[in-house]
Amino acid sequence: MADATRTIETVPRPLRLNRLVSAQIKNVFGQKNSFYGQTMSVWVTVSSDADRKVGVIVSKRTFRRAVDRNRAKRLMREAFRLSAPALVAGVHLVLVARSGIKDKMCAEVMKDLERIAKRARIWAPTA
Repeated sequence: MADATRTIETVPRPLRLNRLVSAQIKNVFGQKNSFYGQTMSVWVTVSSDADRKVGVIVSKRTFRRAVDRNRAKRLMREAFRLSAPALVAGVHLVLVARSGIKDKMCAEVMKDLERIAKRARIWAPTA
């Protein structure tokens, strides 16, 4: 019998750009600071607070099926959750899925996020 108490780790609520507070997302888009990768495009802004926050967008035009949209969101959130400690403090990101994410695994999405973050100069240098 399968284990019914399966734990799923998600991006904690304080680290999410709140959808209800669209001013945060509008602020990120308003900076017009975007970087493109194979699986996603990333809009970046650095704020004065110390939290790293993320918002995830997947369009119905790119992914017609809800299953594909939800998988893309899960992959991007997990990539952010695992990469967040390596990002510069106070960075706010909006991740927008591209069609290249469809058949990728989490490790590939993480590598793409790392490449984009290094190009955007928000990847903290390792000691």
